[in-house]
Amino acid sequence: MNHQARMRWRCRRGMLELDIVLLRFMDTHYEQLDEHQRKLLEALLTYPDHDLWNMIACNIDVPDEAFRPLLKLLQEN
Repeated sequence: MNHQARMRWRCRRGMLELDIVLLRFMDTHYEQLDEHQRKLLEALLTYPDHDLWNMIACNIDVPDEAFRPLLKLLQEN
């Protein structure tokens, strides 16, 4: 399984809203991400569903400013 396929699998979550946003993001933006951005995405995917959703929905503060550009792309989906 290639890296992109593994990342798509990791984007499948227990929350339907996250599944939709993350899989759209993968389809739209993943191939254009550089290595650093891909590592940030991997780090974001380690957060629990509710925390990740709240970061995307701007309901909580972002724990690391480095996530902001990636979250902005996620918010566009």
